[in-house]
Amino acid sequence: MNYLKNTLVYKEQSWTVQALQQSLQHKDFGLMGHSVRLLPMIREMGKILNFSDSYMTELNLFAQFHDLGKILIPDEILFKQGTLTLAEWEEIQTHCLIGSRIASSVKELKYISDFIYVHHERWDGTGYPLGVSGRDIPLFCRILSVLDAYDAMTSDRPYRKALSRETALRELQDNAGTQFDPELVDIVNKNRKRIFLNGK
Repeated sequence: MNYLKNTLVYKEQSWTVQALQQSLQHKDFGLMGHSVRLLPMIREMGKILNFSDSYMTELNLFAQFHDLGKILIPDEILFKQGTLTLAEWEEIQTHCLIGSRIASSVKELKYISDFIYVHHERWDGTGYPLGVSGRDIPLFCRILSVLDAYDAMTSDRPYRKALSRETALRELQDNAGTQFDPELVDIVNKNRKRIFLNGK
């Protein structure tokens, strides 16, 4: 089932982008449809922030391909049920650089390659790979960070059961100003029914 079909904004896709989509589908099935759930939330957040059509196009594409580098991470590490070793965790972290390099070589994805590289940065500067903080982190990455974490928390993962929506929202609030942009967390809380209308 091609359940990422029609998520790209391009009417005609290059064979390279189609091949990358197919590779990502395998990883997304392993995460039980993470990208499929994330995209509607991302789009709604863009509407709330009054993004232009061009910004919405970039944001949607970034949301779909942010984990592009994971296509080269072994499944036994990516879907491991137990605790990751230090070496395994370091390998997981390489997906930002891998994804950025792949995207930079593809015409349709080149302009989101920098976002892919820094999408695991944290508001307080303790993220990776660069350790940048606050508003030095691109807005698209700060938006993704909040919504990606919400979906991760409210979905079953190989290593734990899903948390309730209330618990996940509380976790976002507790980590506002450290992991997440506090203004964006506030926007999410105020618009949670609209953003998570089809959520859990």
